[in-house]
Order: sequence, then structure tokens, then C-alpha cells
Amino acid sequence: MAAPVQILTANRLRDGDVVYWRAGNWVENLGDADLFADKVTAQEALSAAETAVRDRIIVSPYLFPVRNEDGTLRPLEQREIIRAAGPSVRLDLGKQGQRHVPL
Repeated sequence: MAAPVQILTANRLRDGDVVYWRAGNWVENLGDADLFADKVTAQEALSAAETAVRDRIIVSPYLFPVRNEDGTLRPLEQREIIRAAGPSVRLDLGKQGQRHVPL
């Protein structure tokens, strides 16, 4: 099993989607994210992401550990497993599924 590395993530402000750092940009697919094997490079990327916070592109950037298992990235923390899978609400249930919410 490969040693853990880190990925930089945040939420995009315009739509709330989970995004990942790739070469100074933000991508939606975990598999496209840059992998940081050392703390110095990871911290440099996190510092660079603060520009996107100031520019109101993303909020709350942070690093989290993943394992690269045979070319597939696997988050090690439950929160990131859920975030990588996409929204956890069903649009056919509750107020998210209603076209019009009466006041």
C-alpha cells in the first residue's frame, strides 16, 4: 500500500461545489488534483490558495490525506470520502426537490 500524500481542497463560492487544487487552478474531480508528498510543497500550495480566498473564488481551503492505490486516489477521512462522492442530498426529497417553496 502506498504512503499517504495530501490534496488541497476548498468549496467554490458561486455554487458551493467541492474543488481541488491543480497547478494553481481549481478542478472538480478528486482524481485530477495535485498530490503533495511533502509538507513544504503542500503548505506552499495552501498559501497560494489564499489568493483565491481574497478574490472570493473559494472558501476554507485545507489539506487532507489520501492514498494512491493502484492509480486510484482514496481519501483516508470519512468527511473527504463523502465530499469526493458529491452532494449527499437527494433532490427528489425535501425542500431541495421542490420547485417552489411556499412562504
